[in-house]
Amino acid sequence: MPELFSADWMNELKDQWNNAPDVKDALAEIGFNSLIGCGFKDEAKPRGVFVVENGVCVRAGDYNDETLDWDMRANRKDWMKWVENGIGMAGLGMAYTTGKLKFVTGDYGAMLKNPKMAGPFIKSFGLMSKIDTQ
Repeated sequence: MPELFSADWMNELKDQWNNAPDVKDALAEIGFNSLIGCGFKDEAKPRGVFVVENGVCVRAGDYNDETLDWDMRANRKDWMKWVENGIGMAGLGMAYTTGKLKFVTGDYGAMLKNPKMAGPFIKSFGLMSKIDTQ
C-alpha cells in the first residue's frame, strides 16, 4: 500500500486517470496540458507531480522542482478524507473557501467557471479513492 503522494501512489493515480475516459478524454477535448503538484500545507514543496499532455497523464512521480501550473495543498487528515470518500463540487467549494484546500499555484476560480475542466477535476478526486493509501 503506497504512501500518499509517493512516486508509487502518483503512478497508481496516473493509471487510474488514463483508464478514466470521463477524465482523460474530457480533458483531451479541450487540449488540457498541465504540471500538477500535490502535497501538504506545512511543507515548502509538494511531494508528488503529475504531468498531463492533451488530457493524458504522461508522467507521474516525485516532485523535482518542476515549474507547476497547479500546486494543491491540504493537511494529511483532509487529503485522507478525500482519498477515502472523494469530494463533490459543494465539498470542493467548501474546502477551498475554508482554506482546507489551498492552491499555491493555479486559478481555482477560472477552473470552476469552465465546466469542461471542473467536472474532470472533481472526478479526479474520485480516482484517488480507488488507490489503497497509507
